[in-house]
Amino acid sequence: MPHTAPPAFLNPRTTTESARHELFFLNYFRLAQALVYAGLAFSPPALGWPRLGDADFARIVALAYLAFAIINAVMTRRAMPWTKLITSASLVVDIVAAVLAIGAMQDARIGIAMMLAVNLAAGALMLPLRLALFFAALATLGMLGHSLVDTQTDNIITDRQLLESGLFGLAYFAITMLCYVLSRQLRATEALAEQRSIDLANLAQVNELIIRRMKTGVLLVDDANRIHQINESAWMLLGNPTADQRDLGRVAPELSRRLYHWITSGKLDETATQLADGVPEVVPRFSRLAPNDDSHVLIFLDDTSLLSRRAEELTLSSLGRLSASIAHEIRNPLAAIRYSAQLLAESHDLGATDQRMVEIINNHCVRLNEIIENILQLSRRERSRPETLDLGRWAQDFVEEYRQGNDLGGDTLRVISNGSEPVAAVADPQQLQQVVWNLVQNALRYGRMPGEPARVMVVARHGEHGVPILEVIDRGPGIAPKVAAQIFEPFYTTHEYGTGLGLYLARQMSEANQAALEYVRVAGGGSCFRLVLTPPARGPGELSQNTAEERASSRS
Repeated sequence: MPHTAPPAFLNPRTTTESARHELFFLNYFRLAQALVYAGLAFSPPALGWPRLGDADFARIVALAYLAFAIINAVMTRRAMPWTKLITSASLVVDIVAAVLAIGAMQDARIGIAMMLAVNLAAGALMLPLRLALFFAALATLGMLGHSLVDTQTDNIITDRQLLESGLFGLAYFAITMLCYVLSRQLRATEALAEQRSIDLANLAQVNELIIRRMKTGVLLVDDANRIHQINESAWMLLGNPTADQRDLGRVAPELSRRLYHWITSGKLDETATQLADGVPEVVPRFSRLAPNDDSHVLIFLDDTSLLSRRAEELTLSSLGRLSASIAHEIRNPLAAIRYSAQLLAESHDLGATDQRMVEIINNHCVRLNEIIENILQLSRRERSRPETLDLGRWAQDFVEEYRQGNDLGGDTLRVISNGSEPVAAVADPQQLQQVVWNLVQNALRYGRMPGEPARVMVVARHGEHGVPILEVIDRGPGIAPKVAAQIFEPFYTTHEYGTGLGLYLARQMSEANQAALEYVRVAGGGSCFRLVLTPPARGPGELSQNTAEERASSRS
């Protein structure tokens, strides 16, 4: 099931922040409330207001409540972890103090009752609904209870006091409900605003990361020809200018000239240009930052080398599909020619010259069939099905199978492994078979000194950091550095009968298995094609899987 996010108003961070502000308000309002009580209790007798039934009792209540308010205000930050508990206890003290103050200062009854409503409202912002309604009921009972025990001189309860107490109770419940609903909406709004700000910040970071990692160079230039933003690709295409170089005219004069030409004439020069020494040519494009904003311009630098590579990939893909269709059409008549040649070779009436011609036909049919197989492999690109293999044992089986299926003559093909220590690797056995078969075939064919038999080794070993490595090594003349730089390119070959697809297909299948195939020149003569494979995942108590950097370091 998909993960469901909690409601916005339950966001702990937003709730804590709101409660902190509300607790500060309640505690400082209580301090002001206590000062009012003290001012009324210590008012000069000459004023005659309010009428104090018991002046000493009123002053004790006011001073005690003032001390409580000061302690609460000072301890506000430390009380944050226990907000509900502290608020509940404080409301009980507020209600008791208000009822006692009304009893001691009868003339200030309405004002004190109204101030208590503020305490209840602030508590409703921080407490659950049931608890907030409980304190509203407690305050109402306190007001009604005071009215019941407060008698006039003739011991008759006035209806006016009861009505006022009932109305205050109704107001307490209404204010509590209203403030609770408002607190829910306030928290939901704050959480939504906070979430939107986080989303916007994340989106801005994602956009910045995307622009920074784009292969296309991107610059933001203002109307003063100063560079405000630049991504990594643009920085490289401009020749790696220093951070303080912001004037486009000095960093890239040709780009500045084209920008001015585009602004004044509206025409875009689409010819490629080189903006600095040693960097690829680019095709600049310009765009306004906004339709009505003439002060900023976005500049896009398209690397022509990337465009060339993309065109080459499209060409190879199209060529592969075309070649596959042609290969399918050639295969049927080729099979007929080969079958007829085989039947002709079995005839006893052929002379030596005719038999030689039939042999040539068979040889070229085999070669042509090999070319067709390579072309079809190029178009198929089957998905790999990796398994965990012991490279040492796999190499032994491969060499035995190769010897049984191919006549080596005087050539030698042997295996070198770590002995009893297994070399574990993850790869598709069938694709690994095709890769190594191709490498061994090339080594036996080209990896020999003139007039000498080929000596080929298949080596299974651990590289640095335990990376599994499979190598095919010969003792031939080696490959010239200029040729070695191109041997993995498609259709590149130095042999008159080669297709130039064998090593290209081998590298493609290696990469499909998350392996790296490379050529390494052997000291003293010879060639080495090294296949760096992926080790299997380790168990919980073992070391973690080697990183790509470790695998790369083993190639050196």
